[in-house]
Amino acid sequence: MIAIDTNVLVRYLVNDDLAQAEASRKLINSLTSEQPGFICREVAIEVAWVLERSYKFSRTQIATALKQLAASEDIVIEASEDIADAVDLYTEVRADFADLMILAASARANARPLYTFDQRFARLEGVYLLA
Repeated sequence: MIAIDTNVLVRYLVNDDLAQAEASRKLINSLTSEQPGFICREVAIEVAWVLERSYKFSRTQIATALKQLAASEDIVIEASEDIADAVDLYTEVRADFADLMILAASARANARPLYTFDQRFARLEGVYLLA
């Protein structure tokens, strides 16, 4: 198994630097279920952030990209259940993807309630504003 960094995935998804995009495509196309690529949860969070902030992708476009990566048999994604839960909510609510990953991880760990100082995040079910 090999690990894949955020910038490799971004180049693969965005195709804005032709040389790096081609190198990314070659790497990702070389993956197999026997020799898969690994995407850690931090990379998934960074990919969502970069696509939203730097490339102005819509939440739907970002969710689609993450779902396609997760659907690949040639890619192993750390905490894939958390990412699936976060992606589902990401198109429905106005919370950051990173916050949704925190919420999903908290739910998986049965660590409820989740307290925050973030008023927008506290609007979600199971998240409470610490006053």
